[in-house]
Amino acid sequence: MIDALLNIPIGQNLRLGDLFSANYLAALFGNFLAALLILFLGYWLSRFVGRKLRQIGQRSPHVDVTLFNFLGSLARYAILGFTILIVLNTFGIQTTSLIAAAGAAGLAVGLALQGTLSNLAAGVMLIIFRPLKLGDFVTVGGESGTVKQITLNYTELATLANVQVIIPNARVWGNTITNYSIYDTRRAEWVFGVGYGANLATAERVIHDTIMADPRSKTDPEPFIKVTKLNDSSVDFLVRVWCDAADCFGLQADMTRAVKEALDAAGIDIPFPTRTIVKAG
Repeated sequence: MIDALLNIPIGQNLRLGDLFSANYLAALFGNFLAALLILFLGYWLSRFVGRKLRQIGQRSPHVDVTLFNFLGSLARYAILGFTILIVLNTFGIQTTSLIAAAGAAGLAVGLALQGTLSNLAAGVMLIIFRPLKLGDFVTVGGESGTVKQITLNYTELATLANVQVIIPNARVWGNTITNYSIYDTRRAEWVFGVGYGANLATAERVIHDTIMADPRSKTDPEPFIKVTKLNDSSVDFLVRVWCDAADCFGLQADMTRAVKEALDAAGIDIPFPTRTIVKAG
């Protein structure tokens, strides 16, 4: 349409009939059909590419679903943006000035929404570098829980009490992330104290046999059971045993009770602080 107007010589009066001439209307109709076709193809292509990228993440167990969901959305909007530019060029509109104006407007909006954009940038970094993923048990920003969702603005955790915790991504990316699920195995750890009069060799054997009798305890690497501290009222054994990451919390809780009962059965006392009060007079 604009090309048709620009083709009229400079200085020639523009008549109403020129706007409704057969050539002009044919060019306008052709541009309109071309724009509709481009919009349709661009919209279809954007949905097709976005859907395919998301399906790749859903089908493969070796990739992060969140990353491919983000890439799918990014590809879709990028294709739609290029489609709009092509449509504008079809009508002869120069897009350079529009892009410059959009950039200036984007700068102004960015200054006004610094907090939101920092969360957005942190969300992109979390999705690309993947320090955590869905299903991981993590501690971040003073909160612990299972990762349920990672969006561009926030990360959702479910605590051990099944309470929803929403953390802005800027806090997640800017803090230390402790991920308990990243490795397949973990090392469970206990400290058991026995009395000074106890036979240390017997106590060590009881602790070793009790913990290693549990099938969740791994023999490779070998367990560590050593006296590491002489307290005021006890001799402390530091015990470290490897297990599957999913079994760590349960093993630690179960063996704390099992070892206490085994020491009691073996006649080995577990001392506790006592205080003797002498009454004056």
